[in-house]
Amino acid sequence: QVQLVESGGGLVQAGGSLRLSCAASGRTFSNYVMGWFRQAPGKEREFVAAVSWSDGNTVYADFMKGRFTISRDNAKNTMYLQMNSLEPEDTAVYYCAARYYSGSLISPPLFSEYEYDYWGQGTQVTVSS
Repeated sequence: QVQLVESGGGLVQAGGSLRLSCAASGRTFSNYVMGWFRQAPGKEREFVAAVSWSDGNTVYADFMKGRFTISRDNAKNTMYLQMNSLEPEDTAVYYCAARYYSGSLISPPLFSEYEYDYWGQGTQVTVSS
């Protein structure tokens, strides 16, 4: 059974940085896509970024504006989200998610939370102004 465990959230001032981690276990992830989503209070969960585990192809939501970087460490079975220049609007619970995917390019259907089969418990990120 796939397990995903997020860590690295916390309280940071606007303009600061955080790095989130998602430790994955339970199987080999060579044909998986893994993604980050976030959910702010009173809002729907939204796509942040995704990475193809096999070749490292990445895709980002438009609102990232180059502030966030997704990456993965195959040897550690861990995905990361480096978040810089954080804004109060980035305050949310951040979730990692995974699904089997044999392709390479991450196309828009994979921006939907409904396409993912496995989820972590989430980690809170709070950005103060």
